[in-house]
Amino acid sequence: MEMKRIILLLVVCGSAGVAGAQDFSKVDSWLEANAPRMGGRAVLMVEKDGKIVYSRAVNDRLLADKYTPETRQRIASCSKWLSAALVMTFVDEGKLRLDDTVGYYLPVLSAHGKGNITVRECLSHLTGIKEPSLWKSIAEMRGVRTMDEAIEKIAEMPMEGAPGTVFRYSNAGLQIAGAILEKISGQSFGQLFLERIAKPLGMINTDFGDRQVALPAGGASSTAEDYMHFLEMVRNRGVYHSVRILSEHSVEEMEKNRIGTDVRIGYSPAGAAMGEVGYGYGEWTMGPGVVSSPGLFGAFPWVDNGRGYCAFLMVYYLDNRGKQERDVQLMRLVNEALQQP
Repeated sequence: MEMKRIILLLVVCGSAGVAGAQDFSKVDSWLEANAPRMGGRAVLMVEKDGKIVYSRAVNDRLLADKYTPETRQRIASCSKWLSAALVMTFVDEGKLRLDDTVGYYLPVLSAHGKGNITVRECLSHLTGIKEPSLWKSIAEMRGVRTMDEAIEKIAEMPMEGAPGTVFRYSNAGLQIAGAILEKISGQSFGQLFLERIAKPLGMINTDFGDRQVALPAGGASSTAEDYMHFLEMVRNRGVYHSVRILSEHSVEEMEKNRIGTDVRIGYSPAGAAMGEVGYGYGEWTMGPGVVSSPGLFGAFPWVDNGRGYCAFLMVYYLDNRGKQERDVQLMRLVNEALQQP
């Protein structure tokens, strides 16, 4: 047992930033105890009142590649929040309306009976399209060479209900939204993200890769440091360092739960049981004032509007058993630390 304990020993590569009398010792302990089951590496950053009040990296000492706040990593569904925000910049400018139907921009969807889906339904997984399982969908997209080809594949998928009546957490809606942005602008999704979100937020290590076709629902890579810039903008109701990225109205619209009691759940990720948990535009609503967009590989960003802070846990692992419980526990410990007198 002693040898096993030594092998699993975690080395702290960073230190907790403490503001005032805040005590993050329980958060430290949580990171050290849980890092082994989350891939052996973890970075947690917490921002409040414009300051990073906590930043710590914990790494298994046997791993060659250590995590720091600047480590770039694939963030899977954390991408959805970024992509929905990009769509809302077009809404703010009046170049797109949430009630626009997708067939107006993408006639192939109309040809397959999907033209009446709205942009807002694309952002909230309410298209009614029955997409294949996540892994099959990702595999199919790897062979796609153009955005038009991606939309043709989606057009051929079956429907499982009228738009707005079925919630299926998937990639299709945001792929459609991304294609619409490309049609409106004549630019690639990746370039639009760079110009409208990444550059203004100083997210110098965040992008949607060099694939021929961007995957708005899960194709981004980022760092803990970069993603915190985005979260700070959300917490500040669309403003980052005096620069307005989104209107306050758009931020509020993104955070409203769109899953009413009359909506049937076609698919929701394991652990994301609907009830108090809902879904807005590209983000989960997790109770009063708390929003998030966790990724398949374990990354967990959240904004707590009521307590006035945001945080991001960067990890990379595929065994998500117990993930929801860990995330909730971490949120509780951070809340407690920030409430210290």
